[in-house]
Amino acid sequence: MSTAGITVPGAAPRVPVSRPGFWRAPISARTWGETIHLTLNFVVGLVGFIYVVVLIALGIGLTPLCLIGLPLLAGVLLSCRGWGAMERGRARLLMDEVVRAPAPFRQKTPGFTGWVKSGCADGTGWRGALYLFLLLPWGIFTFTIAIALWSATLVTLTYPATQPLFRSADQPGALLSGDGPKLGGDDVYLTGPGWVALTFLVGVVLMFLTPQIIRGVAAVDRAMVRALLGPAFLSKQVEELTVSRGAAVDTAASDMRRIERDLHDGAQARLVSLAMDLGMAKEKMNSDPESAQRMVVEAHNEVKLALRELRDLARGIHPAVLTDRGLDAALSAVAAKCTVPVTVSVDLPRRPSAPIEQVAYYTVSELLTNVSKHSGASSASVTVRAERDRLVAVVEDNGRGGADPAHGTGLAGLVERVRGVDGTLRVESPKGGGTRATVSLPL
Repeated sequence: MSTAGITVPGAAPRVPVSRPGFWRAPISARTWGETIHLTLNFVVGLVGFIYVVVLIALGIGLTPLCLIGLPLLAGVLLSCRGWGAMERGRARLLMDEVVRAPAPFRQKTPGFTGWVKSGCADGTGWRGALYLFLLLPWGIFTFTIAIALWSATLVTLTYPATQPLFRSADQPGALLSGDGPKLGGDDVYLTGPGWVALTFLVGVVLMFLTPQIIRGVAAVDRAMVRALLGPAFLSKQVEELTVSRGAAVDTAASDMRRIERDLHDGAQARLVSLAMDLGMAKEKMNSDPESAQRMVVEAHNEVKLALRELRDLARGIHPAVLTDRGLDAALSAVAAKCTVPVTVSVDLPRRPSAPIEQVAYYTVSELLTNVSKHSGASSASVTVRAERDRLVAVVEDNGRGGADPAHGTGLAGLVERVRGVDGTLRVESPKGGGTRATVSLPL
């Protein structure tokens, strides 16, 4: 299946994490990768906690000695960037969690003093130090959870075979409750077919329950890595705005070039030809009235064609029906011109803003044009609805599939257009399975 997705501009690239089914979870690579990661948290957290607490405390304690304390503190904080890189690598290797690296260290003022000041004020370094500080208590918890759950699973699953190993005095089984044979009392042992079978069933339940608990604990671990070792929120916002602005500028420039090309190759060429025909008709008005009249008739037809091209061009820039009657009527008009039968359903609580409405109209129109030209479909549908604070437009067809924004300039242009208004375009197009394009725009 060929699936291409475009996320919100500037968002960190995320590698989809495989999600094994419930029954495959105990033997899946993801479960065991997360288990190893949670177990190693304790070791990494212990070393990192000692490193951060001791050296930062030493740097702060030696602050009165500026030549020692502050440079040491700056060096420790900058080294926490390296710790962060290692932890991002560990998360990527064991949990398939790809976290984008934060912005590189920038020294604001030159010289050694500037390096010290910039290092001590490095937000990424402080967040890395906080991560290492929190990783020890969190690592103790994750280590305990992982070891305890899998140990209990192993012991209970293998109990039918290992029951003789639990023999205590004259009792052929593990002690479930009581004080043991030496102290007497009402002791309960896991012996006999019923208790052995029940213990095994508990092991089966734990075998399938443990991966789900591991997955939930690992989700917290992922959140910590993303929040403390990835880019800062403001830097991500600045990058998103920069990418969005660049996409908007590129889209506007592309539209201007398209309009200029359409005018030059279409209406302008017809008007030039019309002027020449009228000039020739004027010269023949007295000498050959019949030819002049014929040329005037031809010129009149050329005027009609030129006006039609200008109307089509204006409609492509911003159709009047969109302004007057909204997205439902405008998309229905586009669908009526499609060579493939198209059903249109628009359900919005209110009209979007004019820029969003225009982008939605243009994007759906181009997608339907692709359906007509390239899909080989016998039917298609357009569904526009509101999901929370987003306008979601879905264009589907039952054609041959195989569409990919990475290998098509038309779809790539649509991607840039929707990115310019903080939108997303996702195309799912398996070979022979039709195409589904989902456009999400802010309402």
